[in-house]
Amino acid sequence: MKVNFIKNWEQETLRISNFIKSEVNRAGFYKVILGLSGGLDSAVTAYLCVKAVHKENVLAVLMPHKISNNKSLEDANIIIEQLGISYIIRDITPMIDAYFNNYELYADNIRRGNKMARERMSILYDLSAKEQRLVIGTGNKTEIYLGYSTIYGDSACAIAPIAHLYKTEVRELAKFLHIPQKIIEKKPSADLWKGQTDEDELGITYKIADGILYYLLNEKLDKEDIIQKGYTERDIDHIINLIKKSEFKRKMPAVILS
Repeated sequence: MKVNFIKNWEQETLRISNFIKSEVNRAGFYKVILGLSGGLDSAVTAYLCVKAVHKENVLAVLMPHKISNNKSLEDANIIIEQLGISYIIRDITPMIDAYFNNYELYADNIRRGNKMARERMSILYDLSAKEQRLVIGTGNKTEIYLGYSTIYGDSACAIAPIAHLYKTEVRELAKFLHIPQKIIEKKPSADLWKGQTDEDELGITYKIADGILYYLLNEKLDKEDIIQKGYTERDIDHIINLIKKSEFKRKMPAVILS
């Protein structure tokens, strides 16, 4: 079940940072803004942004809710201190609770989580207009293909510099960038409700998901060939189903062609 992911992280880091710089400049900006959650993906993206446009041009926004894990803020602050970047804190509790307490008291965790993700992106875009900064996305390839994102929430951005990297690759890049080990090793979580983890919600580990995705997307293998690589039919079918169910999230809105 060994997969040949990217090996030369020095070269890849340079490629991504050059991409960020060129795309920011092409859009007519020189400063960037991103949400910093304290998780792996946003930490890696922040490091890459600093390499691309320098620390004085990077603004991180921390957007906790009252149910957010306090350790997330602690980890985000570690990244801020190490990089020496500016930051803003916007507590989203008043906005989120006002909506659900007044209108949708019995909404489930999924709806509440999606509302949080969209509120955070709304704040990012408002601050981007105020600060004249381009919004940088933090999503990875695994999340995108499994549909593990909120449309017009965390999936919204002007540039998605790590969207070509599987979660496994993001973790390897984090090691190369010398991101603190506690952030690399922590269980991935969108921190949308207490005890929530990505892998529990997805129903599969990132390691297995990334292997199957790699053989499906990169190697173009069919199910029988992937089974020969050591993966179960159940896991393969699960991944294929998630890809199909989330296809609409990876497309621009459908329009009638004139």
